Amino acid sequence: MKIFVSCCIAVLLFSCTSNTIFEKPKDLIPKDTMQLLIQDMWIASSASYIKNVRQEKNIKYMAFVYDKYKIDSIRFQKSNLYYVSNVDMYLEIIENAKHSLSEKKKFYTNLEMRLDSLERDSLDRIEYDKFKLDSIKKDSLKNKKDVVSKKN
Repeated sequence: MKIFVSCCIAVLLFSCTSNTIFEKPKDLIPKDTMQLLIQDMWIASSASYIKNVRQEKNIKYMAFVYDKYKIDSIRFQKSNLYYVSNVDMYLEIIENAKHSLSEKKKFYTNLEMRLDSLERDSLDRIEYDKFKLDSIKKDSLKNKKDVVSKKN
């Protein structure tokens, strides 16, 4: 009896592997689109905790992402389940999405630094122009005083 129970447990353990790959859905989202979709979903989930222009928080941006790609949540879930069941493909999608997001972050960080330096340069230029204008005014006032004092 112990041998029978042990055999049944062994059969159950070996039959319960996670190597199941689900059937490809008819409306599968392509790999490259899935990568872009995941990027936008990560951005949308991060943005929901940041105040927007109207100072509102907790806005559900996922609906905007679904609208952008003209899909619904059911189609995404089916495609995501298919890609998750194929681990190597899903890891590739995730790694590509991470890489693209890091490239975007570098781009926008550099852009922000350039804009800040331009703003700083323009503020320095304004300060310099104010200083120059003030010195011209002082010189003109000094010249007027000199002319008035010479006349007397």
